[in-house]
Amino acid sequence: MAANQKRILILFAHPSPERSEVNVPLFKASQSIENVTTVDLYGEYPTYRINIDKEQQRILEHDIIIFMFPLYWYSTPAILKEWQDLVLEYGFAYGRDGKALHGKTFLCALTAGGAENAYRADGYNHFTINELLQPLEQTAMLTGMQYLPPFALFGARTAVEDGKLDQHINDWKMILKALRDDNLDLTQTKALPKLNEDLSILIREQA
Repeated sequence: MAANQKRILILFAHPSPERSEVNVPLFKASQSIENVTTVDLYGEYPTYRINIDKEQQRILEHDIIIFMFPLYWYSTPAILKEWQDLVLEYGFAYGRDGKALHGKTFLCALTAGGAENAYRADGYNHFTINELLQPLEQTAMLTGMQYLPPFALFGARTAVEDGKLDQHINDWKMILKALRDDNLDLTQTKALPKLNEDLSILIREQA
């Protein structure tokens, strides 16, 4: 590991991975990237008995925290909420002495079955993805993390049929490597609704 590389933790949550067309391939592709730790929360905690000490230690050992999940009923799958409720304790993640996450970076890598134009005020779902993710954005702010726009993929149910899966995987691997190597232009992300909006302006050339 290079001395200046960031350490990335991916918390993957998919309640029915056998039906996944995009999330599982993205998760598996993440495992090929050096300095990325991948955790299948449903696989590790099938009874939801989350090891709080273990998960808090994982947070302490990483610089970037990523939630990877399919959007279920406009929110995260249940185990990710359970993880937040138990792991992000007062005195650890927030409160007077809760500074364990200060200075870390947080983002969501998510898929939605519907088309992107369904996620807007005049669309079928009435709200944008960023509006639906505001509770997670506020969680990041409360715990002192830098919140990045999501890596958001739409039309996930037809990604394979539409021939988009390989491009989704390549884009995700590029983002992971740029985050790890500190080559992502974070100032540019503020103007984008999602990280994969325009990778050409986000990823800096390596010196």
